[in-house]
Amino acid sequence: MESDKKYITAQELKSHNKPGDLWICINGKVYNVSDWAKEHPGGGIPLLNLAGQDVTDSFTAYHPGTAWQYLPKLFTGYHLKDFKVSEVSEDYRRIVREFSKSGMFEMKGHTALWSLTSVAIMFLVVLHGVLSCHSVWAHLGSAVLLGMLWMQSAYVGHDSGHYQVTAGRRYNKLVQLVTGNCLTGISIAWWKWTHNAHHIACNSLDYDPDLQHIPVFAVSSRLFDSITSSFYGRKLNFDRFARFLISYQHWTFYPVMCVARVNLYVQTLLLLFSNRKVPDRALNIMGILVFWTWFPLLVSCLPNWPERFMFVLTSFAVTSIQHVQFCLNHFSANVYVGPPNGNDWFEKQTNGTLDIECSPWMDWFFGGLQFQLEHHLFPRLPRCQLRKISPLVRDLCSKHNLPYKSLSFWEANRSTIRTLRTAAMEARDLTNPVPKNLLWEAVNTHG
Repeated sequence: MESDKKYITAQELKSHNKPGDLWICINGKVYNVSDWAKEHPGGGIPLLNLAGQDVTDSFTAYHPGTAWQYLPKLFTGYHLKDFKVSEVSEDYRRIVREFSKSGMFEMKGHTALWSLTSVAIMFLVVLHGVLSCHSVWAHLGSAVLLGMLWMQSAYVGHDSGHYQVTAGRRYNKLVQLVTGNCLTGISIAWWKWTHNAHHIACNSLDYDPDLQHIPVFAVSSRLFDSITSSFYGRKLNFDRFARFLISYQHWTFYPVMCVARVNLYVQTLLLLFSNRKVPDRALNIMGILVFWTWFPLLVSCLPNWPERFMFVLTSFAVTSIQHVQFCLNHFSANVYVGPPNGNDWFEKQTNGTLDIECSPWMDWFFGGLQFQLEHHLFPRLPRCQLRKISPLVRDLCSKHNLPYKSLSFWEANRSTIRTLRTAAMEARDLTNPVPKNLLWEAVNTHG
């Protein structure tokens, strides 16, 4: 009965936002997820970042209908007093229900099959080009193809991290390890750790790790205050070394992207051999060992060191297209400081993302992630569905006066460079003092 319900105020709920004391509200009911945070498949960071508030929209976005059955055992017995749902959230949840009823979340097509097949074919061609051909041009072409292979493999890994691309969980995990660890050398555990935090706190300067690139890049002058990263648990020091690099970041952006892959390898190793709790650590390490066995052996089969250097640099440079794409999706979008707010989750996604316009035949090249806003709003939706729902998302944004930013690849590059140049010019302002240099920051960043 309504009279028997126990209520808690939003302010009281907000006090339960610390490790070991994590409460959340879903559809007006309050749940204690303190212990569950240790077992949460998405990691503890999303729960910690959203604790103490209503998280109905984000829960709806990331969990299938089967997840609701696990909530009753976490129920505190409390309901949120004066619980209200905004018009934006009502529309958003209605659309999610419609997608679920129509089966769109299960309509995956054969994207994963075709992508894995193309990756396998490209791998065989690369092996043939390196092992059986003696022309330097064949070796150069193999390097280009290897870069393309890494890009497509990363897209499949990304897909399998958001939803099951196979019939069962075990096979899905196998796909993650093969496409991530074994083929690209980048740990799927590291990707999940950072990527889940990015989605939840999209474009928060202190909570989103995908914007924390000090001392190499800074998308906003607010990073010049040496803010503390909630994700890494340390200060992002804007020192003299950082000021120097950031002052020229609009010039160094593309060269850095050409070798950004090296930093991803470093970040993978730092996580796997850290004291942090890493799911499937042993499997991730084994997968990384597979990569660092076949890749050096392949490079060693080239006839001389100049060709080996050319091969590695070319393959890395090709994947820079993907690194640039990910930056275009967020660097020039709106940013904010502070934790994500469950009450304006939809609004934060629209403000922090930018779509890239392209023809349908180029969807495979961008891995569906050119529809970045659509992906952020419906992360469980297979990439083959994103183009179909784009008009619906555009109409919803228009209805609620929310931004829907979509630029061509060229225009998105220009917008990103303008953002970097603006911050660079502000960094050159010598009237703003900075502390002493910390070189460790140059290593412990990711791009």
